[in-house]
Amino acid sequence: MKSWTKSITINAPIDIVWNLFNGSTEQMQKIMPQVVANEPVKVTDEGVGTVYRQTYQEGKRTQTYDVETIEFTDKAEEKKLKVGFQIAGMFDITAKYELAEIDENTTHFTYTATNNPLKWYVKPFLLFASDKVVVNFVDRVKKVAETNQRNE
Repeated sequence: MKSWTKSITINAPIDIVWNLFNGSTEQMQKIMPQVVANEPVKVTDEGVGTVYRQTYQEGKRTQTYDVETIEFTDKAEEKKLKVGFQIAGMFDITAKYELAEIDENTTHFTYTATNNPLKWYVKPFLLFASDKVVVNFVDRVKKVAETNQRNE
């Protein structure tokens, strides 16, 4: 298994950042443009156990998989969302988004992604995997949240 973590300070209130992870396809596409659909399959009151059927498109190829909420916290000054899914029976992936309010206009964002190969022959690919995707993602969340803050 390989794991990457990146943190960044965002100049936007915690609720504006959190709204990007609210499950709506429209909000999600702002930070994950390859997600073309994100439909609820099962929604729980406590968040944990909620499942969304997500469709991801890269070039002409699309993949659909179920994304399950593993961890969920929605407090005023602290918010967490951890989801897990499998891609093509090849990788078990988790993504954890942690938000902490620094002050009313500033949020600390930490993103942790893990990738666990399910087949022995894909393990070598992880040896060469970098944190570029994770770095680009936190930068995109910062840019979108700060743009949304200015437009509010």
